[in-house]
Amino acid sequence: MLTTVLGGSPSALARMEQPKGVDWTVIILTCQYKDSVQVFQRELELRQKREQIPPRTLLLAVEDPETRVGSGGATLNALLVAAEHLSARAGFTVVTSDVLHSAWILILHMGRDFPFDDCGRAFTCLPVENPQAPVEAVVCNLDCLLDIMSHRLGPGSPPGVWVCSTDMLLSVPPNPGISWDGFRGARVIALPGSTVYAQNHGVYLTDSQGFVLDIYYQGTEAEIQRCARPDGRVPLVSGVAFFSVETAEHLLATHVSPPLDACTYMGLDSGARPVQLSLFFDILLCMARNVNREDFLEGRPPEMGQGGADVAGYLQGARAKLWRELRDQPLTMAYVPDGSYSYMTNSASEFLRSLTFPGAPRAHIVHSQVEELQLLGAGSSVVSCLLEGPVQLGPGSVLQHCHLRRQRTGTYLNMSWSEFFQKTGIQDWDLWDPDTPPAERCLLSARLFPVLHPSRALGPRDMLWMLDPLENGGEALRAWRASWRLSWEQLQPCLDRAATLASRRDLFFRQALRKARHVLEARQDLSLRPLIQAAVHEGCPGPLLATLDQVAADAGDPGVAARALACVADVLGCMAEGQGGLRSGPAANPEWMRPFSYLECGDLAGGVEALAQERDKWLSRPALLVRAARHYEGAGQILIRQAVMSAQHFVSTEPVELPAPGQWVVAECPARVDFSGGWSDTPPLAYELGGAVLGLAVRVDGRRPIGARARRILEPELWLALGPQQDQMAMKIVCRSLDDLQDYCQPHAPGALLKVAFICAGIVDVRSKLSLSEQLLRTFGGGFELHTWSELPHGSGLGTSSILAGAALAALQRAAGRAVGTEALIHAVLHLEQLLTTGGGWQDQVGGLIPGIKVGRSRAQLPLKVEVEEITVPEGFVQKLNDHLLLVYTGKTRLARNLLQDVLRSWYARLPAVVQNAHSLVRQTEKCAEAFRQGSLPLLGQCLTSYWEQKKLMAPGCEPLAVRRMMDILAPHVHGQSLAGAGGGGFLYLLTKEPQQKAALEAVLAKTEGLGNYSVHLVEVDTQGLSLQLLKSETST
Repeated sequence: MLTTVLGGSPSALARMEQPKGVDWTVIILTCQYKDSVQVFQRELELRQKREQIPPRTLLLAVEDPETRVGSGGATLNALLVAAEHLSARAGFTVVTSDVLHSAWILILHMGRDFPFDDCGRAFTCLPVENPQAPVEAVVCNLDCLLDIMSHRLGPGSPPGVWVCSTDMLLSVPPNPGISWDGFRGARVIALPGSTVYAQNHGVYLTDSQGFVLDIYYQGTEAEIQRCARPDGRVPLVSGVAFFSVETAEHLLATHVSPPLDACTYMGLDSGARPVQLSLFFDILLCMARNVNREDFLEGRPPEMGQGGADVAGYLQGARAKLWRELRDQPLTMAYVPDGSYSYMTNSASEFLRSLTFPGAPRAHIVHSQVEELQLLGAGSSVVSCLLEGPVQLGPGSVLQHCHLRRQRTGTYLNMSWSEFFQKTGIQDWDLWDPDTPPAERCLLSARLFPVLHPSRALGPRDMLWMLDPLENGGEALRAWRASWRLSWEQLQPCLDRAATLASRRDLFFRQALRKARHVLEARQDLSLRPLIQAAVHEGCPGPLLATLDQVAADAGDPGVAARALACVADVLGCMAEGQGGLRSGPAANPEWMRPFSYLECGDLAGGVEALAQERDKWLSRPALLVRAARHYEGAGQILIRQAVMSAQHFVSTEPVELPAPGQWVVAECPARVDFSGGWSDTPPLAYELGGAVLGLAVRVDGRRPIGARARRILEPELWLALGPQQDQMAMKIVCRSLDDLQDYCQPHAPGALLKVAFICAGIVDVRSKLSLSEQLLRTFGGGFELHTWSELPHGSGLGTSSILAGAALAALQRAAGRAVGTEALIHAVLHLEQLLTTGGGWQDQVGGLIPGIKVGRSRAQLPLKVEVEEITVPEGFVQKLNDHLLLVYTGKTRLARNLLQDVLRSWYARLPAVVQNAHSLVRQTEKCAEAFRQGSLPLLGQCLTSYWEQKKLMAPGCEPLAVRRMMDILAPHVHGQSLAGAGGGGFLYLLTKEPQQKAALEAVLAKTEGLGNYSVHLVEVDTQGLSLQLLKSETST
């Protein structure tokens, strides 16, 4: 949860990732200058791309008809523009208020210029960050207010018009408790403040039912005390109001009546004289119950200031029209006692306090890269900066949008005018005209900033010389005096806000590229996907791709390089914008084989360069982008494969007596059931995070369902057979040449697993210049026959293929006169599955080759080594477990390959939920092991239940609806249950509350229609594991 402190109170942006908020029909941002309209329109559209604004919302940046029409005039004009656009969208040729009846409209007012930000208070950046945001970006005040209106104040409101200023910092709790039952009229939102603060602000006076009686601005002490709540605080005018459809219609009706027509662009285009109105002290004040007509007509809003009699008369006419239209509309107040409000004044000290962290022990750094953190003062804030080298920042300072490479000795302008004049040689007549009153001689009006020099271009040095004015003998002062200079006040209307925002965006991405490099090279568990989304949405994926290429090419660690390539795939996938097909798919297009070959040969830099060259040909449309992304993931798989191949360090064999030709070596294995930790054994998690899986070797219906047998034959060939049982071989294959083995790396090719077993066992070398028959005759005097079988259905989730690979290797090695230990066999299967290109982890072979109950572990390092600890349980507990453990075949086939690709993509993206869940899987394994040591079935049931939830978090979509229905039916009868393996189908295993429940559960399931082709099976812990047996010689068949 994202929290920070602004001005001593919790930030409004306490959590930006919210439940579904208001589905706005229209959002309007009003601004003073017409040359800013397109700039701010683009800013709204960017926020829509970032998913801060609903995708169907109509976005409008609207220029105020006149620079000083006031908040009321800007509201009326914005309401007219919204109604006009909605009317046109609905097919009307004239403006009709009927379109308001089903619309939720949000009007945001930019307000006046702000001396501390070129783009106004709305775009003032705040020292807050939202790690859960789908798109990485700096957080402006506008973002906070959008979040508050969409997720805190807006939900539950009826159709109507919300109006929100952007000149304040707000904090609103997640559930402000606003009731809309029976609501009509208008409503203002009030936040608490002290009576002292209220002396310079507006406050509401209400009755006991919440109806507004009056609104005071800079009221007397007596008026403010009259507004006080029981806790002594007063309800401040917060800048937020809501108009029901009925009230909004009445307000809209005034746009055709003089003099209020002058508040809108229509009136101004018709030649009407502008009028200045306040939202709160004109439009809303006339609805307050204690306000009488005479006082209202004579008054004037505080934002209007003084004016002549003609101005007062013109305003009186406008107020009279408002009174007629709105007086009968009720005005209520919603008070949010746990919120806070802080107006963004023109006071530099107040502004600094609002963006710093008094009392904090260190600086607060947001979206910035800082090389020397220790030089940043306590309580200071750094936002969207790139600080290289020894950049020092004093305590309580604010630094935003700066790229600083070095720093001179000195402090910039942190001195009185007299000290400044003495130090720089500047005189007061350089800055102000002689007739400027002393009270007006301030930073805003000082002509400090050179904009034009008669003989040379100007740059930052023409201001930075003030840090060390004596450096060049006064030449800088003379150049400064020779320049045409403007004050901050004079510069404000001339600002290029588009250039300002573009410069900020450029700097944000420059520091973001440094961040991306650091995150990858430092192996941080921080997701780069929000940054990737930002780069693509804002049209600058090129520099990010170049940075990722460089990180991958320079990486000395295959894990870093693989993650960088996965990030490139994410960029390409994001560029496709959800089009072009599924991300998972084939990655063997011939055009990509050249870069793949570099990677296979260990030339990482050459491979990355060749990948980038090929990538440039695939950027023209979404379908090609998605296919390119698949091939980058394929390149990452090559690097994973090379990392996992390091497990070969732990594969060794011992020579034993060579069996006679025709003598069968039979290997039989149990299946396995995983009780905790699955997915943590899957590369790259197994060596980047470190894995821990608790598994059981099990017999199904009393049988060890997986096996292989091998024997030598006289013919120099390989005879392969596979089937559902030892005596039922459904497919037979004869390999007479090396060409017959070339499809060993295509998992779906007939007999691929058996072919790769010969290669992995070192019996055949497919790259040798010798033919297959020459290799076999030279080493073994003949060929081999290998049969494999599994009595379990495909996709069972019980580890069949990995255990089968272990059985095949064990039988082959023994038939070839070599003995291989179980630990070596576990690592050999890892090697085999990488050659087969199926990937996969180590838990299946650990679970099925080693007997009983055990925990397998791998450390976060290479070479990848698996260590196994057998778990000792109380006497008699294994039998008790057998009586309570059942398997249910769901009838659904698991499609684990897609699940695996999705999990690896999420891990490489370091999605926070996936990273946290992966750590939880490892921790949960140790808790599950302790439950076994205690012999507690209820605790084991809890482990199973939480494990299934963890699996679903890791691989969304692994729980078919039919399986969920079956689990719900069985839930009352079990301590816990989970689908085996990756999920998605296959076997469901359950720990029943009562012993020997097979018949009972069959009866329960039989009563439920539509469950499909399920079956219930007995299961028991196998205490033997892999067994090898040499049979008597017999003639080959």
